[in-house]
Amino acid sequence: MIVIRELVGNKRGATAIEYGFVAALIAVSAISAMGVIGGHLINSFTEVGEAFNDSIGS
Repeated sequence: MIVIRELVGNKRGATAIEYGFVAALIAVSAISAMGVIGGHLINSFTEVGEAFNDSIGS
């Protein structure tokens, strides 16, 4: 009976799982944001490169 009470009263496992979910959510959000930002950076550098080539007459 004491073992069951200790298992029910133990919140460490639940807290660790919650932290794991938070870490996973942050990782997914960061990866998504980096993908979007990376796409915008590629477009920006392409536009700058094209403008540079046009300005020097190539």
